[in-house]
Amino acid sequence: MTTPKPAAAKRRGRRPAGEDTREAMLTAARDLFGELGYEGATVRAIAQRAGVDAAMVNHWFGGKQGLFAQAVLQLPFDPVQLFSQVFEEGPVEELGERIVRTFITRWDESGGGAFAALIRSVAGHEQVAGALRHLFLENIFVRLADRVSSDRLQFRAVLCASQVVGMGMVRYVAKFEPMASADREEIIAAIAPTLQRYLTGDLD
Repeated sequence: MTTPKPAAAKRRGRRPAGEDTREAMLTAARDLFGELGYEGATVRAIAQRAGVDAAMVNHWFGGKQGLFAQAVLQLPFDPVQLFSQVFEEGPVEELGERIVRTFITRWDESGGGAFAALIRSVAGHEQVAGALRHLFLENIFVRLADRVSSDRLQFRAVLCASQVVGMGMVRYVAKFEPMASADREEIIAAIAPTLQRYLTGDLD
């Protein structure tokens, strides 16, 4: 009696859609963003270098912006998702508090190192700074101001960005005391009203 041969293993593509795929895309993205800049590095080119289908970029990162955020800026959040979370999870009157709480919680959870690395990247590369402005300002603060403010939207958005980035600089980079070691709730209570005024209050 002839023993049946085991079924041949199903042939896979060049790279399985798993964690190694994600890491391959991150590596390819870092290389191409460094070589060509944000505008020059296309999703197709990044996917080709990583050996995956271009659709995998959307699957893992939600598009080019999300890939750039994780590969180069190393943000501990996705800006588009963060906007939805901050805007939709409570009343407009508490928006300032949610913004400060969300950002400081995310930065604290990464030990502040992600923010410090981000600032170093921005200081040394204008293309990185431009991409950060787009991701951080346009995708979060301008969109928030557009939803809740009636005037001077860009100015309000920049004021909000200055407050949040300044908070990160003092807490994680310069490490000014007592801000560097202050309780999270204490910082939120102190900064949130200012951020709320920047979004919905009188700026005159």
